Amino acid sequence: MLVGVGLGPGDPELLTLKAVESLKNAYKVYVPGRMAADLVAPYAEAEILEFPMLTDYEVLNAVWKKNADMLAEESKDNLVVFGLIGDPNFFSTFTHLKRVMKKFYPDVETATIPGISSITSFAAQTGAEVDSSFEVSDGSDSKYRIRLKASKPVEIIESYEKEGFNKFTFCERLFSDREVIITERENIPEKGNYFSIIFAEKEE
Repeated sequence: MLVGVGLGPGDPELLTLKAVESLKNAYKVYVPGRMAADLVAPYAEAEILEFPMLTDYEVLNAVWKKNADMLAEESKDNLVVFGLIGDPNFFSTFTHLKRVMKKFYPDVETATIPGISSITSFAAQTGAEVDSSFEVSDGSDSKYRIRLKASKPVEIIESYEKEGFNKFTFCERLFSDREVIITERENIPEKGNYFSIIFAEKEE
């Protein structure tokens, strides 16, 4: 199994207990750079994989495939961890790696352990208090939308469909013993609660 583990913003004390446990129990730990390797060091020895910051997609795809080939072989029968700064699902090296793995090695199970992202890190360090809707952007076109407190999921989805969103995930009480995750549009309920989330995507 290949698990992407969020290492947080750069302070080893901000790793989650689950992240530390996975690092200690891993057969092998990989990271994309020296900063991540230093964060992992108190818990495991890590090997740095090269992921060059390039815009030449032909070269990049070759690097992704080379790394995926190696990781697939090792993670078929072992727990292999890929640790990275921040969270593995937001603007992450692991996101690209997971896509390549799914394309060429669909039999290898992948998962993620969330980490403290730059969004929540900045709020903590600057004293920012966010208590209403906000936007996060890297300047690219918006292909995703997250709606918190989705008490009327179907109504929300119908309004998003008018804006071109066409894939939806409904979540409720995540990481609790009452967790609900629904990915089929027709099974999403009419009512949610304070702990409900709609994740909308524009899928081509």
